[in-house]
Amino acid sequence: MTVSTAVRWTSISHPPRAPLAASIARLLFERAVRQIPVRVTYPDGTVLGAGSPGCPEIDVVRPRAFFARLGRDTKIGFGEAYMAGDWRAGPGTDLADLLTPFAARLASLVPRPLQRLRTIVDKRIPAHHENTLDGSRDNISAHYDLSNDLFEAFLDPTMSYSAAWFDETGSTTRTADAGGLEAAQLRKIDGVLDFAGVTAGTRLLEIGTGWGALAIRAAQRGALVTTVTISAEQLALATERVAQAGLSDLVDLRLQDYREVEGEFDAIVSVEMIEAVGEAYWPVYFTTIDRLLAPGGKVSIQAITMAHERVLATKRSFSWIQKYIFPGGIIPSLESIDHTLAAHTTLRVTQRRELGEHYARTLHLWRQQFSEAWPRLNELGFDETFRRMWEFYLGYCESGFRTGYLGLSQLQMTRASAWS
Repeated sequence: MTVSTAVRWTSISHPPRAPLAASIARLLFERAVRQIPVRVTYPDGTVLGAGSPGCPEIDVVRPRAFFARLGRDTKIGFGEAYMAGDWRAGPGTDLADLLTPFAARLASLVPRPLQRLRTIVDKRIPAHHENTLDGSRDNISAHYDLSNDLFEAFLDPTMSYSAAWFDETGSTTRTADAGGLEAAQLRKIDGVLDFAGVTAGTRLLEIGTGWGALAIRAAQRGALVTTVTISAEQLALATERVAQAGLSDLVDLRLQDYREVEGEFDAIVSVEMIEAVGEAYWPVYFTTIDRLLAPGGKVSIQAITMAHERVLATKRSFSWIQKYIFPGGIIPSLESIDHTLAAHTTLRVTQRRELGEHYARTLHLWRQQFSEAWPRLNELGFDETFRRMWEFYLGYCESGFRTGYLGLSQLQMTRASAWS
């Protein structure tokens, strides 16, 4: 697929005019960086921050625009300022290295008295982002239907758009190449399938097809796979990939919302799909799984998580990620998953595997490969604002996993009656 027209960046084209808000934002920003091991450089040569020479550096290119965007909305404005080119990583500074000290202090950057004003200043999530049947299709299409060519450019040959599981358990090394990433993705898929007990003859439901890697791997085990997605672009390529693998007789690919699935399955898997469900629909998501699971069956999901107090603090506010990357998305906590299961289903978590540090490594490789592929993507119609947006997205997420602000869990679930 070729991108025929550039995305229109209505919030990026012109910085807001709010001098008082910009002045306040500058005071808060400069107060924060005096406590963080980074250096901030301004065009006039001024240097701020607690970092010594050699520490990660923010190069503020257009201070007036930068602080105007921060003043309008700190949570969204910082990323928008990067998209606009108002700031950049300084010479020799990796973007994720720069963002990591901020991610490590995300909950304390704003002075505590001002945090009480969150409910007043935070923008609310737009109503059209709600994950109704129609809303979910629009939200998923906004990201996953951008272009299969885009995702092929930076993913490994399995086309897995989720955390890999590297051989060095818990390693934070970021030197693996694309070949190592492919092996790690297959290891991750096998971990999910093993938790679900998938073997020859297993009737397997996958919620969230992606580009077919898990369905193919499960069918290679001899499973009878039903896999659903609401991304037309993903379905088209996944169907091709399943056919090329000679597994079409074992894999039923559907353009279908998980809530519309009927039948009974011995195993149900879902990889990094719950983040797109929306908090209001977590009970529906898990009750649907409970309804479809055969007696004695197992569930295996891979989920990005965050601390429960951060979920409670941020779940009603509109973030940069929601505006530009995953509309309608919200990351759960392990506590919220347990609570939802207990309140609405017969399912309970019976095994857990933590892979958060592996996601940091995965994201680093994706960002590296995206950068290398950029000339080709630019020719497809993606513009420089898109490039900076995608860089910020990948680097921002990498920093979150590096610091533990974000976590990643593979969870096995079985019915309470099976083990109580």
